[in-house]
Amino acid sequence: MCGIAGRLANSPLSTDRCAVAISRMEQRGPDGSGTYNATRPDGQFLDFLHSRLSIIDLNTRSDQPFRKDGWVLIYNGEIYNYPELRTELQAQGHQFQTSGDTEVLLEAWRAWGLDALDHLVGMFAFAIYQEDSGTLVLARDRFGEKPLYLWDLGAEGLVFASEIKVLTALAGQVPAIDGLHMQRYLVNGYKGLMKDHRTFFAGVRELPAAHALVIEAGKAPRLHRYWQLSYRPREMSVSQAQEAVDAALEQAIERTLRADVPVAVRLSGGIDSNVIAGMARHRLGLDITCFSIIEEDWRYDESAMIAAGLKGLDVPNHQISIPREGFLDRLRDMIAYFDGPPLTISYYLHYLVSQKIHQEGFKLSLGGTGADEVFSGYYDHYLFWLAEMQEAPDFEGLVQGWRGSYGQFVRNPFLQNPRAFIERPDNRDHIFLGAEGFSEFLTQPFQETHQEEAYCDAILRNRMLNELMRETVPVMLHDDDLAGMRWSVENRAPYLDKDLVECLFSIPSRHLIQNSLPKYLLRHAGKGMVPDVILDNPRKQGINAPVTSFVDFADPAVRDTLLADSPFFDFVDRARFERFLGSEIARNSDSKFLFSLLAARMFVDHHAQLRN
Repeated sequence: MCGIAGRLANSPLSTDRCAVAISRMEQRGPDGSGTYNATRPDGQFLDFLHSRLSIIDLNTRSDQPFRKDGWVLIYNGEIYNYPELRTELQAQGHQFQTSGDTEVLLEAWRAWGLDALDHLVGMFAFAIYQEDSGTLVLARDRFGEKPLYLWDLGAEGLVFASEIKVLTALAGQVPAIDGLHMQRYLVNGYKGLMKDHRTFFAGVRELPAAHALVIEAGKAPRLHRYWQLSYRPREMSVSQAQEAVDAALEQAIERTLRADVPVAVRLSGGIDSNVIAGMARHRLGLDITCFSIIEEDWRYDESAMIAAGLKGLDVPNHQISIPREGFLDRLRDMIAYFDGPPLTISYYLHYLVSQKIHQEGFKLSLGGTGADEVFSGYYDHYLFWLAEMQEAPDFEGLVQGWRGSYGQFVRNPFLQNPRAFIERPDNRDHIFLGAEGFSEFLTQPFQETHQEEAYCDAILRNRMLNELMRETVPVMLHDDDLAGMRWSVENRAPYLDKDLVECLFSIPSRHLIQNSLPKYLLRHAGKGMVPDVILDNPRKQGINAPVTSFVDFADPAVRDTLLADSPFFDFVDRARFERFLGSEIARNSDSKFLFSLLAARMFVDHHAQLRN
C-alpha cells in the first residue's frame, strides 16, 4: 500500500508544488518517497511521485518509482498472486532482482501489455510509463479497492493521485464543491454517490474500476475496460457449489495473508470476519492479532458474539471502547484526511480501529468488506431470492422460513412483505428510504430516483451486481482505504478476490439460501473453524452506532457551533436544521441523516478554509 501521484503538462512541475504534494502523501507511505520526471517525445513534461508503505519485500530495492529497462512504474496496492506470476514469467525468460510484487507487475506489463491486467489478482492503482514511446497508462483494480483520482485542467495538464489533497497540491488550486454530489449525499445517502465517478470536488473524477486509461504521445487518451463481472450460472448440486466455494475461499484468504509484516484482523461479531480469522488460524496455521470495537448501545452490541469467536481462536485481541469525548475533533480530522465527509458513520468506528492497529505497530489488516454483496447477506436479498423461487413447489415453506429468520428483524417497512418483489419487482423504494423528507431540508429541493443498471435478468443477482459495481462496495472501499491510510494501515478484502467472486456468480441463486439462512455457503465454509452460535445466528451483525451516542445536540455549545454562519447554509435550510437538532431522533434513518448533516456541515467549513 502506498501513495501515487503524477502530472502530465506542457510545463515542468515546480519544486514547491512537488514538495507539498509529497508531504501530503506521507501517511499513505511513511517508509520512503521518491520522484521521477521526464520529457515525452511529444514535448510534454511527465512527473511521477510515490510514497511507500512497506508490506512485501521491505528492502529499499523495491522502492518506487521503480525503473527497469526503459520502463517506470508507480504503484499502490498488492498483487496477491505475484509468486505464481513470477514463476510463469521466469519460465518465459524474465529475470528478477527483487522478491516483491512491484517488479512482477512491471515484468508482467513488459510481457503482456494491457493483457497483463487479466493476469493480476489483487488490489491496485498504478501508472506505468514507457520511456522510448512516451506511452503512459493509468489502471485500477476490478472493484476499485485502490483509489485513483483524475483532474483534467485543460491547458494546464492532467493531474492524478491517490488522494484529492495531493491533486490540489499538484494543481496549485482547490476546486469548488460539486453541488450535485452534495445533494445526493444529503438526500439519497451513500447508495446514490458512486454511479458516475463524481467526487465532492467539481471536475475531479475517479478512474473507473476495471479500467485503464491509455495516453499515447500525440494522441487523444482512450479508456479501456478490461473486466466485467456477469452472472453465468452452471448447473450444479448444492454440495458441488459448496466444494467450489470452499476451495476458492481458502485460496482467497491465503492470498490476502501474503505479507512480510504481522497481520491484524478486524473482528466483529458477524460471520464475515470470523470466517477470515478462523480460516487464517485453523486452516492456514497463521499467527494473527484481532481488533474489535465495542459499542454499549444494545442495538449494536456485539460483545457476546465477539467473545464467542475469540474463544476458539486463541489469539491476542485488542478491544476498543468507543470514546464519548472528542467526537467532533476526530470527525474534523477524518474530514480533512478524507477530503470529504465520511460516507457512513460506520467508518468513524473503522477509523478508531485503524488508529489502534497503528498504535500497536501493525501495518496490515483484513476485514469482511464485500461478503454481503457476493454471498447474499442483506435483508432485501432474501426477498429478491423469494421472488426468484416463487415457482418452487415448497414456496410457502420458504416464506415461513423467512418469517422465522431474517423476517423477524426487518425494520424497513418496504421489506416486511415476503412477496414485495413478486408483487412489484421493479420497486426500489426501500433503498432511498426517507429521501422525500430529507429533500425538504435543502435550500434547493432535490429529487433523483434510484436507477438500477441492467446486468442480468435474475432479479437477485442484478441487485447484487449493482451493489458490487455501483452502490455499496465502492462506498465501503472508498472509506476503508481512507480510514486505514489516515493511520498508515493497509486494509485488505479477501471476499473481493477475483476467482472467488467469479466462482460465486457461476452458482445458481437457489443455493445461496438454505435452511432459512442467507449466506449459507459462507456459513457452511466456516464449519469447524467458527462457533455455531455465530454461524447459525439469523440476525445480521455489523459495526454501527447512532450519532446521538457521540454528540449531545442539546448542548448549547454544540448547537452554537453547528448553527453559526457558514456556506453550509447555501445547501441546507438553517431553520429546518435547527428544528431537527432539537427533535427526538429515534429512527435509524433519521440518525443516519443527522450524521450526514453534521459531516456535511464540517466538510463545507473545511473546504471554505482551503479556498481562502
